[in-house]
Amino acid sequence: MYAIIETGGKQYKVQEGDVIDVELLDSDAQGGVEFKHVLLVNTDAGVKVGVPHVNGCVVRGTCLGESKGPKVVSFKYKRRKGIRRKVGHRQHYARVKIVGISV
Repeated sequence: MYAIIETGGKQYKVQEGDVIDVELLDSDAQGGVEFKHVLLVNTDAGVKVGVPHVNGCVVRGTCLGESKGPKVVSFKYKRRKGIRRKVGHRQHYARVKIVGISV
């Protein structure tokens, strides 16, 4: 059984027991997290596709903490002018373990 959920403008394929990194959630969501924007659910009975979301389907997870993504470096340069600009960025993510999918 798996589901495709939408959170933070991105889509994730999740199963029970998966650990995913999503965009930061609310600070009070340290305990349980519910994803209600479920786009597709595949069960033993068949596939349910939402228009745009599957009604009554919820994916539950627990927040394991925060993590950082890889460093992205932006370097701007103009030749022969002595202009150089280097900027780094690391995106913060929330690490979530999927506990269950209820249809």
